[in-house]
Amino acid sequence: MSLSEEERAIYEWQMWVPGMGEAGQVRLKAASVLVSRVGGLGGLVALELAAAGVGKLVLAHGGDLQPADLNRQLLQTHDHIGKPRMDSIVRRLRELNPRCEVIGVPENVSDANAAALVGQADIVVDAAPMFQERLALNAAACRAGRPLVECAMHTLEASVTTFIPGVTGCLACYVPEVPPTWKRQFPVFGAVSGTAACIGAMEVIKLITGIGRPLAGELLSMDLETMQFRKVRLPKRADCAVCGAG
Repeated sequence: MSLSEEERAIYEWQMWVPGMGEAGQVRLKAASVLVSRVGGLGGLVALELAAAGVGKLVLAHGGDLQPADLNRQLLQTHDHIGKPRMDSIVRRLRELNPRCEVIGVPENVSDANAAALVGQADIVVDAAPMFQERLALNAAACRAGRPLVECAMHTLEASVTTFIPGVTGCLACYVPEVPPTWKRQFPVFGAVSGTAACIGAMEVIKLITGIGRPLAGELLSMDLETMQFRKVRLPKRADCAVCGAG
């Protein structure tokens, strides 16, 4: 696989990043990424990856656009309210990068479809609001040996980490089951979602190109109210039912 002259012109500035070069851009072009939920957080991940030149995006998100989505879901437009979210997501990404293969799956991740979705990608990004989806995706990524970039936010806090099968633990090591008090709807600013999204997209780019050092087994925790950032080493449990001896 090689780059066209048009692609060289579009990605010229990022190919100047030390360690990137044309070889790194070709790796992005050859890569495929699954994004679970393409809303305020996952939508910005997908947008940044399409802009960076990732060759294939597999996007999973069901339902129709609601008015309350518009404060953060930047791939949507006001005239799309009441229509399937995925239609607008795919259209906007193709407008940005017509060279990127965009596969829209109008379903949320579940135990029933997680394995099939993960099987279509080299790297998985989890931006789902529900832990049922997160844990299903984590289990499927572990079984398939796919790296999983985990992005989350709540109120003015955000976090990003990366799980690599056989190297780090997994989501189930520290969240073994669905928290009983977790709700789908929670306080959210689009700017907080976008902060986690951009860092998550950079994690994917690092995994694909080999530049930098990913957050492998480390949770980057961000408090945007106080602008305090810290990294925490996550456990790798030998008795984990998903990635350990069970």
